[in-house]
Amino acid sequence: MISNAREVTIEYKSQFNRLASHSLQSWEWGEFRQKTGLEVIRLGRYEKDKLVETAQITIHPLPFTDFTIGYLPKGGVPSSEMLEKLVEVGKKYKCIFIKLEPNVEKDNWKLPACRQGREIGNWKFNLVSSPHPLFTRYTFQLDLTKSEETLLKAMHPKTRYNIKVAQKNGVAVMEDNSEEAFNNYLKLMTETTIRQKFYAHNKNYHRLMWETLRSTKIAHLFTAVYPKENKRYVLAAWILFLFNGCLYYPYGASSVLFKNVMASNLMMWEIIKFGKNNNAKLFDMWGALGFDADPKDSWYGFHKFKQGYGPTLVELAGSFDLVINKNVYLLYNFIYRLRQLILNLKSNLRARS
Repeated sequence: MISNAREVTIEYKSQFNRLASHSLQSWEWGEFRQKTGLEVIRLGRYEKDKLVETAQITIHPLPFTDFTIGYLPKGGVPSSEMLEKLVEVGKKYKCIFIKLEPNVEKDNWKLPACRQGREIGNWKFNLVSSPHPLFTRYTFQLDLTKSEETLLKAMHPKTRYNIKVAQKNGVAVMEDNSEEAFNNYLKLMTETTIRQKFYAHNKNYHRLMWETLRSTKIAHLFTAVYPKENKRYVLAAWILFLFNGCLYYPYGASSVLFKNVMASNLMMWEIIKFGKNNNAKLFDMWGALGFDADPKDSWYGFHKFKQGYGPTLVELAGSFDLVINKNVYLLYNFIYRLRQLILNLKSNLRARS
């Protein structure tokens, strides 16, 4: 049986999406990333004319150099043919390395030894654990095939109580894909990133993402509204992805107003029901701290919030670098570590002043 890997053309879009392991591997996500100015490479392994494996890579230029970095988020376990093609693409685009962050549980990430040692001309695969992961190694996943009653029973009592508090206070959660709702989302996102001091993409990134994925029914915008004294306050706005039977929670923003009405708790419950009603089998909550979560961690509150809904904590394979240019890769990591040390030093000095 003839098997080979090559770039996927538009006529295979439906097959490509059926095999995609995550919303970030969807054809539409690639279209969005192209709009942000990145080179997007869609690869497929074929058996005769049938597409049997896919991988979508974005190419990121490294400032002030001719080098780039490839990124393959949330893919599957690559075959030897796919790894060969990744190396070929990496060389073509002058990648220092291609970062792989597979959507694969730790116990299922098993590359046969022959793949990592197999020669391609004068090349041997050099797939190493990445010192600089982008995605968290852990995530919470909720089985949506269970009944609503079973899901409610599995929640932490405080979570169930907070849902009832929001309902008693008249909080209304709805899908609202209007321009007004999206502008409210952008406003709350800005407030949230400033308040919680975390990195977020700019407004143009969010708008391009929304416009691209909304039109294909992958992205859905939900708002939680609280009526108070003849006014309607938008207390939370979340964007969800629904793709290949899985619901994802990549983006959420909230207000500091009326925190006592527990709007986000009701939001999460209504979104769970939305997933069930739209035939999603699994709800991936997009990240967690891990089994020994530190209460002092700045993300601990968010971790506990998700945990309250009774999901399973899943450990993924992790982050790997497929090294294309070994010498430059070593230099890149040295400069990266040096930069982090300088930034940490500056941060400590500011804190003491």
